[in-house]
Amino acid sequence: MNTLDNKPVYGGQAVVEGVMFGGKHCTVTTIKRKDGTYDSFSMPRKSHPVLQKLKKIPFIRGIVAIIESSAVGSRHLSFSTDRYDVDPKDDDSIVKEEETSKIGMILGVAAVGILSFIFGKVLFTLIPVFLAAIFQDVAPAKGAQILIEGFFKLALLLLYIYFVSMTPLIKRVFQYHGAEHKVINAFEANKELTVENVRNASRLHYRCGSSFILFTVVVGLFLYMFVPTDPLYARILNRLALIPVVLGVSFEVLQLTNKLRDVPVLKFLGYPGLWLQLLTTKEPNDDQIQTAIISFNTMLEEEIKTEQGLTGEKIV
Repeated sequence: MNTLDNKPVYGGQAVVEGVMFGGKHCTVTTIKRKDGTYDSFSMPRKSHPVLQKLKKIPFIRGIVAIIESSAVGSRHLSFSTDRYDVDPKDDDSIVKEEETSKIGMILGVAAVGILSFIFGKVLFTLIPVFLAAIFQDVAPAKGAQILIEGFFKLALLLLYIYFVSMTPLIKRVFQYHGAEHKVINAFEANKELTVENVRNASRLHYRCGSSFILFTVVVGLFLYMFVPTDPLYARILNRLALIPVVLGVSFEVLQLTNKLRDVPVLKFLGYPGLWLQLLTTKEPNDDQIQTAIISFNTMLEEEIKTEQGLTGEKIV
């Protein structure tokens, strides 16, 4: 397998019946189709110059990263759902349909992904507000209300993940999520990407988005201390207004814990996110691991080709 001497940071994401990996220059999704064959989809990483500048600004770059991730992830999700149960001989007709309405489809899928994320965030932000308000007479103090709100937010998050993980579809997605982490961990440990080596790697990873979700709960607790909780409408308004702030700060906290993960005394800061991954990842089977390996290797090959094109040098 070709490798880059200076390994960049790679990230991944589980999709329906497959795994998406992203490098510096491209994102690749590979699925195992019902007929047993593997199919990959690659997209170059292209970002508007304005977004490139925004991604360099702390606290704002997290919002941009979320939007881009939602848009790109939705496009790959569309590929995996469109191709999984379709006979390979019908691929040409699918490609023609995609090309006919390519711009509209991409924009539509991206918009759905972003709006779904926003809707979910608003829902998980406001429901705990109303639940905490029920205890206003028992615990009227601001600090107590914020802690109760945080408790309900965390409880709702954990219960939601637990119950959806019991459905067959989400269970498979979480298995692919585990396969994705195992591949990245094996690669970063300089292991050859074989099914056996990847199977023995951990399914938990510091850079996972699951950690980011948990950090939004913790960061919210601190930020809410600086805004009023009464009356109820004021609490609702400031919670909604602070969503971008909470997301931006949480992204920076995630970046910080990633940098500190090799510091013995401070690496524990990332442990809560790793514990949450015990719910959001599951042990994959060998077929799912093989799918993740193919996806990662395809992405790596695309990265190498792009680097060769940019530098004119042969990378081995």
